[in-house]
Amino acid sequence: MGYHGWQGDPPGAEDEARRRIVRAAIACIDRAGLAKTNLSHVAAEAGVTRQTVYRYFPSLAEILRAVAHAGADEFAERMRAHLAEFDGPLEVAVESVVYAVRTLPDEPYLGLLLQAGEADFFTAGTATRPSFSLGARILRDTEVDWAAAGVHTEAELHELAEILMRLFMSFLQYPSTPPATDDELRGLVRRWIGPALRG
Repeated sequence: MGYHGWQGDPPGAEDEARRRIVRAAIACIDRAGLAKTNLSHVAAEAGVTRQTVYRYFPSLAEILRAVAHAGADEFAERMRAHLAEFDGPLEVAVESVVYAVRTLPDEPYLGLLLQAGEADFFTAGTATRPSFSLGARILRDTEVDWAAAGVHTEAELHELAEILMRLFMSFLQYPSTPPATDDELRGLVRRWIGPALRG
């Protein structure tokens, strides 16, 4: 069911069909940009009908969400590399927020949902256990001695990641007017996160 077309090479399973549609969407976005990409373009790129695409994704927004998830690991690697420049727990926590706020909107795929006005989908996709686990993994991979900073358990590291991620999601969805500078953002996060990391 649902394998008609596919440029003569039907996928063997539903997961593969979804991956192909996501790859088709990425190709369309890379070629024409988000504003000029629609479901018809994605279907044509994948070699299927719009109805076939709808079997796997109920809307373009859902496809964009899948595209964003596909870019999450690449973004995590870039954040790890950035945070490796810092060794203190507070500096790492602060820079994780600033880095996310400044880079996510320009990420080729993760920023798509924000660009498309799908902020609610962005938040729903980011505020999940797997996302918080990814955030905790990024923090764990730094050189910081989290136990010395008062973060003693894996559960506490997940909580710290959740707080930091909810912070940057809020800053992204509701930027201040006028926009805060990087140093102003650092100062704000440092003042209110700092006491929790001195325990």
